[in-house]
Amino acid sequence: MLNYRSTIALVAIMLAGISYSFYTFGISPWWGLIPFGYYFAMVGLGSYKIEMKFFIDSICEAPNDKGLVAITFDDGPNAEFTPKVLEIMDEYNAKATFFCIGTNVEKQPDVLKEIDKRGHAIGNHSYSHDVKFDMASVKAVKEDLLKNESLINGAIGKKTKLFRPPFGVTNPKIAKGVKQLGLTSIGWNIRTLDTTDDSEDKIIERTKNIKAGDIVLLHDTSDKSINVLRALLKVLNEKELRSVTINELAKIEAYA
Repeated sequence: MLNYRSTIALVAIMLAGISYSFYTFGISPWWGLIPFGYYFAMVGLGSYKIEMKFFIDSICEAPNDKGLVAITFDDGPNAEFTPKVLEIMDEYNAKATFFCIGTNVEKQPDVLKEIDKRGHAIGNHSYSHDVKFDMASVKAVKEDLLKNESLINGAIGKKTKLFRPPFGVTNPKIAKGVKQLGLTSIGWNIRTLDTTDDSEDKIIERTKNIKAGDIVLLHDTSDKSINVLRALLKVLNEKELRSVTINELAKIEAYA
């Protein structure tokens, strides 16, 4: 699949070919718009589809023959819903990975400690989860992530190596900042869209074909997500699948 560098190379080749044809065969200069249109289309698509690994090599699945999957939660810790998630996961003897927002870590350090205490993994989901993060400089990206990292480390005494970009959006500056900090970007291949207005049945339907190696995106922020989680864990039991932390699934280190 094409990434950012190969796309630039392809656009350069297209422009060279069009320039040659213009001077040799006299084709219309309007043909030159095609490479630019292709470039902007690919950049736009690659920015919002983390599974394309367009700017950064994110882990979006990890196929295996052990029946392992990874359920992940974004946007916590949440005082009301995260404890409910933890109780349900205990009921099914399942583990998950929680990508936490710094402003929530500040408010709920004890909930974060409980996540860690129960054997789940914790990742960095930026400090503020602001749309401005996607437009920030490399320096600002690093400062934001380090601020959250400091809060996480202060609460659990561990330095996480896991990162999930806010909204799943990536770009060259985010990619560079993440690389310089030595973080591992984690995506997904099953996006439940549990924060939308879709019914629980429709959301659960998106998980029905789950298989070993899949990474599921949920949120520990609503009753709807809680109900979807229960249904999903039942499906995993029926399929003899087991949810583990992303580091166990992908055989990577969760903490430095």
